[in-house]
Amino acid sequence: VEHIRYEVDGPIGVITLDRTEKANAVDQQALDELNAAFEEAAADREIRVIVLRAEGKHFCSGHDITASNAAVGREAGEATPRPGVDWDVRGLQAIYEWETIHYLGYSRRWRDIPKPTIAAVQGQCIAGGLMLCWPCDLIVAADNARFSDPVVRMGIGGVEYHAHTWEVGARKAKEMLFTAQPITAQEALELGMVNRVVPLDDLLSETMDLAGQIAEMHPFALAQAKRAVNQTLDV
Repeated sequence: VEHIRYEVDGPIGVITLDRTEKANAVDQQALDELNAAFEEAAADREIRVIVLRAEGKHFCSGHDITASNAAVGREAGEATPRPGVDWDVRGLQAIYEWETIHYLGYSRRWRDIPKPTIAAVQGQCIAGGLMLCWPCDLIVAADNARFSDPVVRMGIGGVEYHAHTWEVGARKAKEMLFTAQPITAQEALELGMVNRVVPLDDLLSETMDLAGQIAEMHPFALAQAKRAVNQTLDV
C-alpha cells in the first residue's frame, strides 16, 4: 500500500500524505516514497512549485515508532549497513546512522530543492511532522493546526532535524522542547513559523492559489532567491 500520492496540477506538483489510518505517521516506506515524490517533482521541468499536503484530520502525527524501531534494528540489535563504507554499525550508532540518512539527510535534501515548496498543515503536526513541513519554503496553516515536539518527554534529544531555533527563536525553541506544549496556528504566525493562517475548509484552495501565483515567476530567479535566503540561514 502506498503512503504517498503524487499528482500534477499544471505547473504545480502536489505531494499528499495518505496514511490516515495512522494519522499520517511516517515510517521508512513513507519517507522513501516522499523522497521519491520530491525528486520526481524536482526533475520535472514543467513543475514550478511543489505543494506538500495531507489527507485526513491531521497533517502528521510524527514518526511511526514501532516501524522505526524495526527499521534500525533497535529491538533485535541487528547491524545497519552504512552506505559508502565496508562495515556495519549496531546499537545506538546504528540508530544514529539510520536517522542521519532518513531524517536529517532527506530533510536537508528537500530544503535545498531549487523550486519553491509549500506545506499545507491542518490538525496535529507532531515531532516528525515538523521534519516534513519545516524544510518547505512556505507554510500555510489551517486555523486548527497545532505544532508540537514531545520527544524530550520521551527521553530523546529532539535534534534529528533541529530547525527549532530558526523557526521560533532560541527561547521559544527551548520552551517547545522542555514542555512539549503545542504551538497554535495563530502563535506560529506571530512567531514567523507559518506564512498564513486560513480557515480549515479553505486550506487547499488558499495553498493552491499561492502556489499558482508563485508559479508565474521565472524559475531561475525563484531558485536563486531561494538559495540566497537559505544561505543566510546557514551562516
